[in-house]
Amino acid sequence: MPHSDGHTAADTRTPTSIERVLRIFTDVRPGEGRIALLMFFNVLLILCAYYFMKPVREGWISLEEIKGYSKMEVKALTNFGQSMVLVLVVWGYGKLVNLYTRSALITRSTLFCMSNLVLFWLIQPGFLMPHIPYSGILYYLWVGMFGGFMVAQIWAYIADLFVDEQGRRLMPMIAIGATSGAVIGSWIVSSLTKSGVLASQDLLLASLVPLLGTIFLSRMADDGRWRSLSKPRQDGVKSDKVNHKQAFELLKSHPLLLATTVVTLLFNWVNTNGENILFHVIVQHAQELMVQQEVVNKSIFLKEFTTTFYGDFFFWVNIFALFLQAIVASRLLKFGGFGAILMLLPVIALSTNIAIGLIPALAMIKFMKIVENATDYSINNTAKHVLWLPLDSETKYKVKPTIDSLFMRFGDGLAAVTAIVGTQYLALSVTGYCTLNVVLVLIWIGFGFVMIREHRKLTENVMVKVA
Repeated sequence: MPHSDGHTAADTRTPTSIERVLRIFTDVRPGEGRIALLMFFNVLLILCAYYFMKPVREGWISLEEIKGYSKMEVKALTNFGQSMVLVLVVWGYGKLVNLYTRSALITRSTLFCMSNLVLFWLIQPGFLMPHIPYSGILYYLWVGMFGGFMVAQIWAYIADLFVDEQGRRLMPMIAIGATSGAVIGSWIVSSLTKSGVLASQDLLLASLVPLLGTIFLSRMADDGRWRSLSKPRQDGVKSDKVNHKQAFELLKSHPLLLATTVVTLLFNWVNTNGENILFHVIVQHAQELMVQQEVVNKSIFLKEFTTTFYGDFFFWVNIFALFLQAIVASRLLKFGGFGAILMLLPVIALSTNIAIGLIPALAMIKFMKIVENATDYSINNTAKHVLWLPLDSETKYKVKPTIDSLFMRFGDGLAAVTAIVGTQYLALSVTGYCTLNVVLVLIWIGFGFVMIREHRKLTENVMVKVA
């Protein structure tokens, strides 16, 4: 049982050799090594699968055309569509949380996604059939759902396995697994597609293997022989009560959750504005190459070029993110606290947009987006998961996926409006978009201080109850 100082009675045991190795990254205590490794490899596999899917998304959406809109605007509009679709998904997911145990929830939702991937693999352009109009938009919407719900779901599961003090120590190390999975997935895509060993249409089929592994590891984590010092197994997230508060009711009940919602929306608005700029420049470059090389099959060239570019881009983002996660995240959390890891990304985002606004060149955009995205995937990722540790299970499973998917996509929707208004009516330059982003980041920083204040209050209340 936890003591008031967060230590456990099992701390007197001798750490295993695995636990000694894990202490390089964070403070792993006796009895925690097995469950920490299970969760490490769980998030590694799901992020590896995600980075098999993600470059295909960018290549596929580059083929879609809507009369009167540029490809950047088509992508932005699709991002906006994600927020609309996710309103229904959030509602349905909230119902499932009440029906199934946590391991059954992960198993069923993962199998559903795997069946979807087989269907998308079959209808890819240039594989079994020519390009089906708007299939790239449909796939883009689906990947947004996967990246929001499936990733948020596994982190809600991890947060629910540990008490607050344990999670603060172990999550930075577990998050290294997520970043490692992203590196491995993007490296496989970058290396094998460049060499021609693996065609881009086979990436979706390959993603089924790590997803199957996540089901196996999640079920192992609920086995008492592996849990040791983690929270006792729940017979379910579900409850016999019929008057469960739904996600939006829970969200409105706490200033921390409201501030988190606003910060999530602002961050994704800023980030997607930057992603849209990068995508626009990449497509322009590909079109210039097609003219220079007198390419005949332009659609296939554009898809392959964009998929390969993003595979390489994601690789370097994740390499830097892995360094930050392994070396910086746990130490910054330990010595700077929650506030330090939460506020690093907006400071980086502010610097990124100032730099790109002053020097709007492709090399600068690529470099600064690598730095910004790597910080998001490592330090900020740790902050997002530590945030939920003091909250109860129902709030974690219902509100976290809602914020991490629905309100992230609302940010995409605002970025879509920004792209259309900026292109169609204001003729904004790269510098103009960056100026808007600077204003949004300053508001983001303000709400970040509210999150720090409310999180401190909640953590102090939990510590008093434990004592």
